[in-house]
Amino acid sequence: MSAKATIKYVGMDVHKETISIAVVNATGRLIMQSVIATAREPILDFIGGLSGTVHVTFEEGNYSAWLYPLLARVVAKAVVCNPRKNALLKSGSKSDRIDSQKLAELLWLGKLKNVYHADHGLQTLKELGRTYAGLTDDTTRVMSRLKALYRGQAIPNKGRSLYTRRRREQWLSQLPAQEVGLRRRAECLFEQLDSLQKLRRQARTDFLTESRKQPASKILPTIPFLGPIRTAQLIARVQTPHRFRTKRQFWTYCGFGVDTWTSSDYRITDGHIQRRQKPVFVRGLNLDHNHQLKSIFKSTATTASVKPGPLREYYQGLLDKHMLPAMARITLARKIAAITLAIWKKGERFDPRYLNTQAA
Repeated sequence: MSAKATIKYVGMDVHKETISIAVVNATGRLIMQSVIATAREPILDFIGGLSGTVHVTFEEGNYSAWLYPLLARVVAKAVVCNPRKNALLKSGSKSDRIDSQKLAELLWLGKLKNVYHADHGLQTLKELGRTYAGLTDDTTRVMSRLKALYRGQAIPNKGRSLYTRRRREQWLSQLPAQEVGLRRRAECLFEQLDSLQKLRRQARTDFLTESRKQPASKILPTIPFLGPIRTAQLIARVQTPHRFRTKRQFWTYCGFGVDTWTSSDYRITDGHIQRRQKPVFVRGLNLDHNHQLKSIFKSTATTASVKPGPLREYYQGLLDKHMLPAMARITLARKIAAITLAIWKKGERFDPRYLNTQAA
């Protein structure tokens, strides 16, 4: 019996308390279904009871960071699949048993879109990055609530002076004296802001300290306006540049890939099949991407487009070619992303000559 004939394809529909499992053999026939607890020992016992070579899949979610390293050590292949690409799961009836069977069948067919999971010793950096990002979001949210509170009372509050401690009493005194509840709400928001800002500063320090342990932290900041925080976020998200063979793969991951659309591409002329000479319709940038990376490169490009330097000159050259400013900024962001990938792979520092080469 060949090795391929002994492969078991396991689909897991993972939930908080239980996991529904379906097993498909090498011919695509369902041979087993089961429900186990979402815990380490039941999972390992089930996988250990399967004979032959085992391939496992489950969808990216809250449990994937825990489940992938657990399974990767005991199976021949573990695939964390992208749920946005599993259109088959949205058709027909739905249940845990049906979903797990569909996942197993898609794994057997080789039709799953893999989500990258690997251990590069960056777990601490990734968690610190999530902590910093979460505290930044919470701080911004509280700032917005304070702005809204004062706007609701028709009190002008331009700029950032509302958030400074030394003017705290001055801002509180502008609230109506009879509105005791409103004043107390403002005091709570100010206290919450102070606490979040202190935690955010500490998280930022920890995040940067951990990122400096990576060799890329000395290379990537040489790109103008990328900065230490954006560099740390890049390292935590991308982990290794070698997972992308070309810049176009990296563009797609960052949301700078171009989606195109055509139909009726061929015709028969004199009994021969010929490709039609027709334009390809551009449908915009790809929607399925890493939003943080897109934000990093777009914000870097926005800053570079208004500050002196080689990137500003490149941007101005695009405008001189009558490109719209919005398109020029996207093009600049794509160029920065390509340069980032190139110098990260080579271990070199930024060189303005990269702006004039197709390699980047």
